[in-house]
Amino acid sequence: MVGVAAFSFSVPFTRIAVGSSDSPGLDPLLVGCGRAVVAAALAVFALGITRTAIPSARHWLRLIPVAAGVVVGFPLFTSLALRHSDSGHAAVIVGLLPTMTAVVAVTLTRERPGLRFWIGASAGAAATVVFAFVAHGGTSGGGVDDLYLICAVLLGAIGYAQGGILARELGAWQTICWALVLALPVMAVVSARSIHLHPPTDITTAQWSAFAYLCGVSMFLGFFAWYRGLAIGPMTVVSQTQLVQPVLSVAWSALLLGEALSLGVVGGGLAVIACAAFTVRSRTRDSTSLRARMSHVTTGRLRIVSR
Repeated sequence: MVGVAAFSFSVPFTRIAVGSSDSPGLDPLLVGCGRAVVAAALAVFALGITRTAIPSARHWLRLIPVAAGVVVGFPLFTSLALRHSDSGHAAVIVGLLPTMTAVVAVTLTRERPGLRFWIGASAGAAATVVFAFVAHGGTSGGGVDDLYLICAVLLGAIGYAQGGILARELGAWQTICWALVLALPVMAVVSARSIHLHPPTDITTAQWSAFAYLCGVSMFLGFFAWYRGLAIGPMTVVSQTQLVQPVLSVAWSALLLGEALSLGVVGGGLAVIACAAFTVRSRTRDSTSLRARMSHVTTGRLRIVSR
């Protein structure tokens, strides 16, 4: 929940940092990639001061999807989308992230939830897609921005699940630090190119402050807690604590940006959360049932051995 609380400010602060079409702020590429450059500098300092051992070649390969998902993909695509999309709507689509993380976790681990889990996960995905189209009155208007957000969700889910698995071997904060280091060369080049093409001039204090939060908390400290929670697991259950995130993000957007809480945003958010909550209950019951069956089998075997 500490990680979720930290991430819940990411969408509204990204919206503040990039500004809008009428009042542009930092270039979306700089916001999406520059935060990783600053966070990577913090990571190098943390790794150096603690003298953390360098990962093996096998671990470096497994860090690639982590870096591609949470360091490159999710920040970049949300930054591109939030130049034109309001943060309340974006927060609802990002609300699909917990379900997608659970689906990826099931694929990568040995957890095998039952049919009820998959029904809930599918319903959550359908509810999110339908809301995205209905909120924009069809495919026009926000179609490209919604596509950016969906790509962000898919890549973020991969980065969350793979990072949670690696955190059990490398450690929680070490995993995000090494992922930042791995992505640093590419992110530094893109950020430098963005600064050259779109020099950050006339940027307000609020926009720089929002960018600083994205660098230090959303891209760095928040993952310390989040990956630790996923490492404790099971990931399919722990990842669903992020259901609170879109609700918090919408609340912060209303408070910080003055965005109206329309019935469409509220209804879409409730629909996604309801479907994901059904998934959580299904997964928990499936786990409880499995543990009960395993306990029964183990008890029976012990009785046979004792006899």
